[in-house]
Amino acid sequence: MMGNPIQLFSVTGLFYLPFFLLGYMKGNVILLMALVFKGPRWIFNRKTRNLRPACMEDTQLGTHKFVTVKDITLHVVESGDPKNPLMLFLHGFPECWYSWRHQIRAFNKEYHCVSFDMRGAGESDAPLSKKFYGLDQLTGDIHELLRVMGHKSCILVGHDWGGMIGWDFASRYPEMVDKLVVVNAAHPHKFSELFQSYFLPQLWRSWYVFFFQLPYLPELLLSMGDYTLLDKQCMKGPATKEDIEAFKFALSRPGRVTTFLNYYRNAAHQFFQGTSLVRNAPTLLIWSTAHYALHNKLVDGTERFAPKLTIERVEKGDMLVHQEQPDLVNGLMKKYLAE
Repeated sequence: MMGNPIQLFSVTGLFYLPFFLLGYMKGNVILLMALVFKGPRWIFNRKTRNLRPACMEDTQLGTHKFVTVKDITLHVVESGDPKNPLMLFLHGFPECWYSWRHQIRAFNKEYHCVSFDMRGAGESDAPLSKKFYGLDQLTGDIHELLRVMGHKSCILVGHDWGGMIGWDFASRYPEMVDKLVVVNAAHPHKFSELFQSYFLPQLWRSWYVFFFQLPYLPELLLSMGDYTLLDKQCMKGPATKEDIEAFKFALSRPGRVTTFLNYYRNAAHQFFQGTSLVRNAPTLLIWSTAHYALHNKLVDGTERFAPKLTIERVEKGDMLVHQEQPDLVNGLMKKYLAE
């Protein structure tokens, strides 16, 4: 067995050199095309956003507060009766608490819904160094947040990076997870297996993971054209211009592009070691079959690492399926939670 599969300078990691080069070239081609067809003024255009868009202040989504857990302060939005079971939401990249707006509205009558900006994102603290974005810190934030919020356990719901962290948290703290809902996040063991077997279709799709290891250029790619990536990412589904402004508000805060990229520059290396097993928590995995970055083979055999697993495949679903098809996702969650 090899070690960390994306360590460029290890002997076995030399196999991945072409994919680092692929990421480097693909990222730079995108930047070069933007420079040629849009121009430098467009690339470096950034709008100043000092205030939350009105949609983020919707009282149906909850009350904003800032909660200090150990050495970091998290921006938290909570709704519903605190006496009800806790449903805790973990967002993906490059998003914020607001990505769960459709689920919050659907579940806050029955649950105490808490969605928060994870460290390095949105209005939460964002220490700059990547050393602050290891799995110990990311899962530790959740552990301490539950304690501060007065809950011993929760229904944990995660998408993308939030789902990856959810897998790991349920492995580390099984007594704190009543049920786990993961949206479009493969189990770390499956990622590890496919990377270590040199599964080319997934490696090709993961070009951006390699590109994100570089300094400076990923920040430029993600922020160019006033964060135009978010416009393209949110085009599908019922997203409004104000919804997109909400995500741009979160990502455009000082340093947030770098601190969110630090998830890839630190925690991703630990995830690829594939160490987490979800032995106790009943788990629902909602999987989009048309996800541009995740091969469907990542789902096969996941029950070996999460024995109490239910998989719901969403045909033609894409990365942001919980926002693109909220009624479908909410229905799958309600059906599962009622069992």
